[in-house]
Amino acid sequence: MKDKVIVITGASAGIGAALAKICAARGAKLVLTARREPELAAIANAIGAKHVVADAASRADTERVRDVALATYGGLDVWVANAGRGISRAVGELTDADVDDMMLTNFKSVLYGIQAVLPRFKETKRGHMIAISSMLGRIPIAPIRSAYSASKAAVNSIMTSLRLELRPDFPEIHVTTVMPGVVATDFGKNSLHGGPDSRNLPMAQPVGEAATVIADVIETPRAEVYTRPELQQLAARYFSAEDVGTVEAQPPFGMMPRR
Repeated sequence: MKDKVIVITGASAGIGAALAKICAARGAKLVLTARREPELAAIANAIGAKHVVADAASRADTERVRDVALATYGGLDVWVANAGRGISRAVGELTDADVDDMMLTNFKSVLYGIQAVLPRFKETKRGHMIAISSMLGRIPIAPIRSAYSASKAAVNSIMTSLRLELRPDFPEIHVTTVMPGVVATDFGKNSLHGGPDSRNLPMAQPVGEAATVIADVIETPRAEVYTRPELQQLAARYFSAEDVGTVEAQPPFGMMPRR
């Protein structure tokens, strides 16, 4: 990872901030971006990184971040699309505004990142696009995260499509989808319409542990990675079942808080 130029969105807290610290310790050249300037600046200054206040859900802001990375370091190796937001509403309660927010914040932000860096990656014939998705994008275990799960499923799909698109002609452009489970961050507390604090849930993964998995996949690219092995085991059990309803009747389904 030493001297790789890495952009991390949503880097003012949580997984993004933890990943930035790990990557800095491994010698990366970082551009950190988020909307909250004080928190972002504090992290960037502590690790000697460049920071840009920007909204990942804005195409213009995303392109500006790319341009800052290129102007500062003369290159761009890895883009980590980490910015995102949760929601606490069941399917029957969702409004148009809820769904639009989830798709813009969680899906279109990833698409904007892809489209911002892809021309550069194709020009150099190398690069690494990483999207931090969610286990809920693979299996929607928590009904109150309904629209969030749908937006992350869209992320999983677009990343797979990108990977298949690039593989024949650009084998050195890597495309990775990361699927964490519950991580001990303020994600739940900051969800649209509120919700349980992820840090208080007994199954929450330490944020540094999840970030280390992502840092490792930057160094050794893979198409998909779960931040805990039991998540991949659950996915295998779910999709190999003759009737997924039998799996849904067992834990961890039904264990997540409803509010």
